[in-house]
Amino acid sequence: MLASLRKYRWQYMMILPAFVLLFLFNYVPMTGIQVAFKDFHIGLTVWNSPWVGFENFAFLKDDQFWIVARNTIYIAALKFVFGFPAPILLALLINEVRHSVFKRFVQSVSYLPHFFSWIVIAYILQSLLTLDGGLVNQLITNLGGDPVFFLGSTEWFRPMIVVSGLWKEVGWNTILYLAAITTIDPQLYEAAKVEGAGKLSQIRHITIPGLMPTITIILILSMPSLIAVGMDQIYPLMNPANQPVADVLDTYILRSGLQQGYFGPATAMGLISSLISLILVVTTNKISNRMNGEGLW
Repeated sequence: MLASLRKYRWQYMMILPAFVLLFLFNYVPMTGIQVAFKDFHIGLTVWNSPWVGFENFAFLKDDQFWIVARNTIYIAALKFVFGFPAPILLALLINEVRHSVFKRFVQSVSYLPHFFSWIVIAYILQSLLTLDGGLVNQLITNLGGDPVFFLGSTEWFRPMIVVSGLWKEVGWNTILYLAAITTIDPQLYEAAKVEGAGKLSQIRHITIPGLMPTITIILILSMPSLIAVGMDQIYPLMNPANQPVADVLDTYILRSGLQQGYFGPATAMGLISSLISLILVVTTNKISNRMNGEGLW
């Protein structure tokens, strides 16, 4: 053991800062989980707050919580169905572009929205979709239609969230898939051409199977964010008009914990959300291992 430490001492020194940061910001905050089982108030500490058992989990009997949970599942399902395959399709399309200048231009344009904050995108959406003077409503009016209150509509809120999320992240998420495509042996494509396979056949029988390990890993890693559904995206666009469909677990926790001061129930909600994410990751990894032998462990 000592010989190994002495031999790889510089490698361990390089790893040490990352280990310290991981410990401080990922493991030390886990001591706050006990707030979910305590009557915590401002002025007390986590350690001297009285234990209350499972009283903070009484929100499970609240009808409003289950409405919020349903909204979360609905938005998460929409974002997964449309958001997960979109970067794969875009990567396949970009890979087929043979003009190098145009290919780099498409990549750069698709990456750019990723660097905009959701606050900026919320202002862009508000200026485009506002009822009075918005570009989209002006176009609808000029075509003879009636203006639509997109920002306050319970029907349009979810499509707006899905489309804006795709526009912002689809290009950035193609990076790993494009990198994975470059690792596929070009001789496979040459052999397929000799056999008379067209582009679609090559994509189906060579490119997609070559991407499956990457797709599997990204699918597993994306499971924790499935429940989160992106509060930083939803919160700036939420208002009293669309709140019945816009209120999700993260916004509910924020409102309960920071705005109303119910720190114990808010921590309990966050704990349940984390447990669900853990179950999703473990289940997805197990299913992936059984289906194609690929997984995180």
